[in-house]
Order: sequence, then structure tokens, then C-alpha cells
Amino acid sequence: MDIGFIGLGQMGFHMARRLVEAGHRLLVFDTRREPLERLIAMGAQASGSAREMADAVETVMASLPTPEIVLEVATGRDGLIEGTRVRRFVDLSTTGAVMAKRIFEALREKHIVQIDCPVSGGVTGAAKGTLALMASGPRAEVAAIEPALAAIGKMFFIGERPGAGQTMKLCNNFLSAAAMTATSEAMVMGVKAGLDPRIMLDVINSGTGRNTATEDKFGRVVLPGTFNLGFTVGLMTKDLKLCLGEGKSLGVPMQVAEAVTRLLQIACDENGPDKDLTTVVQAVERRAGVEVRAPRASAALPK
Repeated sequence: MDIGFIGLGQMGFHMARRLVEAGHRLLVFDTRREPLERLIAMGAQASGSAREMADAVETVMASLPTPEIVLEVATGRDGLIEGTRVRRFVDLSTTGAVMAKRIFEALREKHIVQIDCPVSGGVTGAAKGTLALMASGPRAEVAAIEPALAAIGKMFFIGERPGAGQTMKLCNNFLSAAAMTATSEAMVMGVKAGLDPRIMLDVINSGTGRNTATEDKFGRVVLPGTFNLGFTVGLMTKDLKLCLGEGKSLGVPMQVAEAVTRLLQIACDENGPDKDLTTVVQAVERRAGVEVRAPRASAALPK
């Protein structure tokens, strides 16, 4: 299948790589040369702009950091909306349902179908091709790209309504962020009381408190202090703000989401939005005066 792919960040690069490895002819575009050159070396071809790409292929996919960038790439000057061949736009980004509907309507006027298909599973899932893909759009158009999406992960058809996939993604990311922030507070409290964080994780993961943060993030990147999950706290804060906006528009109370967003914003303000999501624990650590890290091995007790 001939596919265009725009946005070769940590997630996008791996998704594009997997499409090339699956045998698809891929045109790629990014503002940075390094990921472009890596993919060209693997067999992809470079495109000069979204419009140039949309002149060459029927299907364009995108993995971009913000709703505003997605809007510009899709509908702006030299965007894919000006292409002559493109038939469908598969948005793998997280934009929220409001933006997804806006782009859907704009592209529809040019007889281009938008399929919103945000993904979950992180950089590890993108690299392994095990992402969860939340697709919404006309069923026949989704079916047409399903074989290509299989190279990226497992597709779930959410519905035909524009933006349904985005709503699903925001629900997912709210729960993921809630797990990370709540686990940060629980782990800091335990360490402040003198508990071993490794034992804490073992107990939690054997009980009812286990979640994605205790099963993966803390043991892998917080305890060793690497903070290299691969997803920034700024992007998660953006997603939670989109979630709050959508909840408000639907008349759903979101008190927990508001609390999670406040802690994420503190981490952005203090650490910087480009820091790893897992550095949110540092905002709690600073206030408690302890760090949640794997303790050094102690000397053997005398016999």
C-alpha cells in the first residue's frame, strides 16, 4: 500500500519504521532531517511538504504533538487539503474530539475522509507494534486501512462518529495520568515512612492497588532514576486539559481529573514541559523531602 507519513517523533518514527518493514511504500515528512534520513536508509522516500505528499498518495497518516499542528498540516497553507490525490487522512495524534470534528468537516468539503485513530502504548508499544489503535470514521474507509494499521498494533473500531476515537483516547490517558500521579503520592508517603520502595511495588502489584505505574513505570524508570519513559509531562498535561474540556462540554463532573491536571501542571512549571512524564514524582518528592529510588545494596549482616 502507498502511504504518506507525517511526524517522525519518538512515536511516529517507530510507526513509520514498522510500515516500511511490513512492505508498504512509504513517503515521509518531518521538519527534522535526522529521522528522515534514518527512514530513507530503510527504504522510505522523503516528501517536501504535506501538500506534495497528498499529491502522490491516497492515504496520509500523521503523528503530531498538538491539535494546532495537526490542524495546520491538514488544512493550512501547503497542507494536505490542497493535495490532488489524497483520499483519506489518518490522524494518529491526540487532538480531542472538538478538533477532530473541525478537521473532519474541513476535509470533507474537499472529499477527503478523516479517520481519527489515536494510539496508546507508549514508545515501547510503537517500537514493538503492540499499540492500541482507537479508530473512528466511515466503516468502509477504516476497513481499507486496517491491513496497514496491523503493522502498528491492534485496531479497535470505536464508531463512525468523528471524534469518537479521540474521546476514547482521552479517557485512557486520564486513567494513565491518574495512575502515575496517585502512585507518586503513595510511593513518596511510603518512603517517607521508611518503607523500601521495591517491597512496596511487590506488595502493590500483588494486591488491588496495581496499575500501569506500579507494574511498569516506577520499577523501570523511577526507582533507577532514569526518567526515560519517552512521553513528556507537557504532552500529558495537554491531553488532560483536552479531557477536562471535553468533560465540561458533556456536563460530566471531573474533580479527579482536575486534581491530576494540577499536579501535572506543577511538574511542568518546576521541571519543564519537555521533561519525562515520570518526573511528576519529583514535584511530590521535593515537598516531602525524600526520593523514591532503589536503595543501594546494604552490607551483609554478620553471621
